[in-house]
This record gives sequence, structure tokens and C-alpha cells, in this order.
Amino acid sequence: MTTPDPNRVILFDTTLRDGEQSPGIALNKSEKLEIAHQLARLGVDVIEAGFPISSPGDFEAVQAIAREVRGPVIAGLARAQAPDIARAGEALRDAERPRIHTFISTSDIHIEHQMRNTRADVIEGTKAAVAHARSLVDDVEFSPMDATRADVEFTGQVIQLAIDEGATTINVPDTVGYATPDEYAEFLRGLYDAAPGLKDVVLSVHCHNDLGLAVANSLAGVQAGARQIECAVNGIGERAGNAAIEEIIMLLETRKDRLGLTTGAVTTEIARTSRLVSRLTGYVVQPNKAIIGRNAFSHESGIHQDGVLKDRSTFEIMDPAAVGIEDANQLVLGKHSGRAALKDALEKLGYRLDGQGLRQAFDKFKEIADRKKQVSAMDLEALVTDELRVDDPLAALRLVNVSVEVPADSRPPHAAVVVDVPERGEVSGSFSGDGAIDAVFRAIDAAVGIDARLREYHVDAVTEGQDALANVSVVVELGAPGAAVSSALPGVTGGDRVTGSGQGVDPDTIRASAIAYLRAVGVAARRLAVAGSALAEDEVQATP
Repeated sequence: MTTPDPNRVILFDTTLRDGEQSPGIALNKSEKLEIAHQLARLGVDVIEAGFPISSPGDFEAVQAIAREVRGPVIAGLARAQAPDIARAGEALRDAERPRIHTFISTSDIHIEHQMRNTRADVIEGTKAAVAHARSLVDDVEFSPMDATRADVEFTGQVIQLAIDEGATTINVPDTVGYATPDEYAEFLRGLYDAAPGLKDVVLSVHCHNDLGLAVANSLAGVQAGARQIECAVNGIGERAGNAAIEEIIMLLETRKDRLGLTTGAVTTEIARTSRLVSRLTGYVVQPNKAIIGRNAFSHESGIHQDGVLKDRSTFEIMDPAAVGIEDANQLVLGKHSGRAALKDALEKLGYRLDGQGLRQAFDKFKEIADRKKQVSAMDLEALVTDELRVDDPLAALRLVNVSVEVPADSRPPHAAVVVDVPERGEVSGSFSGDGAIDAVFRAIDAAVGIDARLREYHVDAVTEGQDALANVSVVVELGAPGAAVSSALPGVTGGDRVTGSGQGVDPDTIRASAIAYLRAVGVAARRLAVAGSALAEDEVQATP
């Protein structure tokens, strides 16, 4: 992919690949496809849709995105190994603009201790992998993994070989978030000397946030000559995450007077993209998160409030409308609104539903509208996102009913639940707990027959007001002896404990919590099943 405008920065989004490798996240095909469509609306240039060889589910998701999403380049990740590259090529076959992204480590730490081979093996592996990828697609990206801890001369040699074999983009990752901005820029300038062909291709940067420097290092990279930045929505990703795409976009937009750089992003789609990814991954956005946090445009100090009332520019460097932050209480529909009105409102929000999808959304809307007088744009967005969760059979633990009794005396709350479990039908359970939510979670464990450990629990309101929808996020840890797990969740074998995250949206916080907990258990069960397969995640998930 070329960039004829020397001041145009290519946005490479890796939310669906590196972002999904965050602990507890396990998106299904439907969820990945919806995020990919929203990324296209955001205006990203490249969507790294996944790691096709990592699992059949990931292959199917990449394939679906390649077939249905138009506009951005669709990329698939592959190790510098023939089966990986062939699988990526197959998944991307129907893409309008396919890209294979292949990688191999150049740091001696990885060569000796992770890969257990030699520099000569890296050289041969690079040549073979890029040539193979180039035979399948015209657009090939190559990454020397852990580059910032590698020898610049050797890394330059490997990069030049990749360029000679047909790589069109060279990505230099700070894989472990080790570099400082000045150090990273110096390393990139050294690569231009060590690999003369680098000036003829697109140089890309991929920075992790282990020291909180991912965005700063990415900026240093483009100032040193890079014209592609790899980033993720809300900064999610391995360990401390990646450079946050919303921060990258608004940094380049707000300071283009100083930097002279542009992107093709539609900034008004930033907030919506952030909310969608947060709801589908279960990763809550911290209130003070730059650009899209709840407090990003809030002012508590009287001095600040006074200044903003007089002129927003006194204490705000960006217009909240520019990033798509809407009035949370904006009324869209009422309880008497019909299906046509709902469809029109959803289309204005970027959702196009027909047939069964629209019927399900309308039924959910009517259910909520009977309990909530005013349904806002953000309410609709949360509801539709919730309905997008078409889980695979293994993860489809469905809440049928939940009730909680809170005695007037000192006895603890008592919960009763009915859950629909694949291949088992409806099961029930009851339990007393330290509080209403604890009782519900313990009752679900009793009903399903599992021993899940609650790791995180968050509840937030979608909008303001006492009748606001509750948006609950849960992370659980699941794992038990094989017989116990397989009897409770068919298709799952026991093993190491894994995490899973889930979210639930409902006017009733208790019901939203139960839905979120069941989804988290389902995700963890799915991850246990994958861990027991020949394509175990811990064997294939390596990341530049």
C-alpha cells in the first residue's frame, strides 16, 4: 500500500488481532464482523482481522470480514511458516484488498530463547516467508519482532531481504514496550542506513504501552519517517495494550499545525467505535481516558467551569462533537414507536438490520421501552450491541429467569436462577450469598455445575437518570478437573484455569449481572475448549 501524499499517515487497526489477545477477550465471528464494519466507518486504512491459523473460529472471522467489509485493506497475521501463510492466503482470498502480515524475531533474546534457532535461520525464514506471501497477494507486510531490543545492523539486513522478496510495508515493532521516544526514533533512522530499500516502501510502527509510551513512541516514529501507525481501539492489546487509535487520530488532527500530518479518519465515529468495542470485549474504558473517557470533557473546578461557559477554548483543546460524543439524554424513541421508526433510528446510528435481526432488536426495544419511558441514542446503541452477541453453541448459556429474595432480618439474600445449557436444557439452582449479586452468581454456579471464580465486576449506567440501563462487565476464571467441567459444559475438557469476560445490558442491574456472568463463563468455556485442541492458543499466539 503506497501513500502518495507524504504527509498522510496510514491507520492500521489491530483491535481484532492484537486487541483480542488481551486476557479474557474472546470475540465470536458476529462480533468481529460488526467491529470491522464500524472500523470501516471510522475510516481506518487497514484492518488486521485476525490470526487465521490460530483457530477455526479465527479463520472463519477473517474470511467473513474479507468477504463482507469493503474499503480498508484486510490483513491476516502469519508467522514466517508455510502453513500459517497458506492459511492466511486462503482466509483472505475474497478480500477486495488483501494483505498478508508475516513476522519473525530479530532480537537475540527471542532467537536463542524463544525460537531456539540462529540468525542464519532467521535470514532463510524471512526470505521464504515473504516470497511465499508475495506469491499469494500483492500486498505483503513484514515485521522483525522485538526489533527495539535487536541489533540494528542485523535487523536492517533482514528488512532489506524482505524488501528484496517483495514486502511493500515494513513494520518495526516495539514488542515489549521497552523503547523511549528518542531511542525509538534513533533506531528507525539507523534502519534507513542499514536497509537502503526502506525509503522505497511504507515504514510502519507498532508500539506497546508497557511503560505508558505507546502513543509517544508512535509519534516519534512518524517524525522519524514512518507513515503507518499500528494501533487499537481503546488501546487494548497484549499486556498493557497498544497505542490507542483514538489518541493517535486526535493527536494528529489537533496538532496538525505543528506536525503537518493527516489521516483519513472520520473523527465523529471515534466515540461510537470506542463504546462498541468496550461493550463487545467487556473492557471498560477508564473515566479519565484521553479522548473517550467519561471525564475527558468534564470540568469539576469552578475556575474551569466558568471559563468553559464563557468560551470552551479556555480549557478544552478539542470539541467533544468532533469525536462523536453525543448528548446521552438525546431522545430518539418512545414506547409507542413502531418498527419503521426503530429501523430509521438505527440506520442513523450506523446499524442496518433487517429480517430476524430487526425483529429481535424490536422485541428487545419494546421490552425496554415498557420499563423506561425515554429511549436515547446511547440506549439503542447498547441494546443493539447486546443483541449482536450470537454466541457459538458452547458459549450459549442463556438466562431464563432470575429472582432474589432479601429477608427483612439478618439472613443473607437468596437467589434462584433458571439457565438454558446446550445439550442439557433448562437447569435451576439457588444459593445464598453475601449480597444479592453474590447470591446470583453462586446460584448460577450451582445450576450449571461449575466452580467459577469472580475476578472483576463493574456496573455502569449507559445514560443518566434513575431509569438508566445498567451495563455490567464481568471477568471470571474457570477451570476444574476434566470430568467435572465436561459434565457441566459439553465439549469442554479440563485443564489450566482461563479467564473470560462478558457484558450484560438491562434496566435491572441484577438481571444484567446474571447475563454478563453467564456470558463470561461461556467465553471461558470456549477458551478451555480451544486450549485443549491441537491448535491451542498458547502454541500459536505470538505477536509482533
